[in-house]
Amino acid sequence: MSRLATSFVLGYHGCDKATASRAISGDISLLQSDRDYDWLGPGAYFWESDPQRALEWAQWKVGIGHYSTAAVVGAVIDLRHCLDLVSRDDLKLVSAAYQSFMEIQRRSGLPMPENRSAKGEPNADRVLRYLDCAVLRHLHSVLDAVPAEARTIEPFDTVRGMFTEGGRLYKGSGFRKKSHVQIAVRSDDCIKGLFLPR
Repeated sequence: MSRLATSFVLGYHGCDKATASRAISGDISLLQSDRDYDWLGPGAYFWESDPQRALEWAQWKVGIGHYSTAAVVGAVIDLRHCLDLVSRDDLKLVSAAYQSFMEIQRRSGLPMPENRSAKGEPNADRVLRYLDCAVLRHLHSVLDAVPAEARTIEPFDTVRGMFTEGGRLYKGSGFRKKSHVQIAVRSDDCIKGLFLPR
């Protein structure tokens, strides 16, 4: 984990309005996603510093019938022990986890999961991150299994990654329309406060 940056960030979670109200009032915790294709593995997902992107995601969920009314919950997040996927050291750790996971799959005779594009969009971004999720789950399980007194690396509280996504911002651009930084919070203790953004 890199502590070269400040550890508190603002994150924004897109959800249904009823969920937002209940989370703000303290009745529930924000949904911990644990789908096989989650980009950063299991956790409560936030867009770092981007409430508009969280709202767009929630509006998309309304459009496909999963939510009735789009809402956004803001959070003050303490990254604590963060697996930061823009840190060279952390990327080496994930690469080693991939090698270990690949060897386990090979020995077990199981196929390797693959990242895929969404159905009907063969040339689009590979938004179904089956491989990446499996590797991160493997890394977490390896770290969680080590007894506390024998650990050289503590289990991660959060995972943070930068993703280039969407079409080009303009002709010839290296920028993408939906590029973002996303955070998966694995421990509710990292969420120091929730608020409704303006």
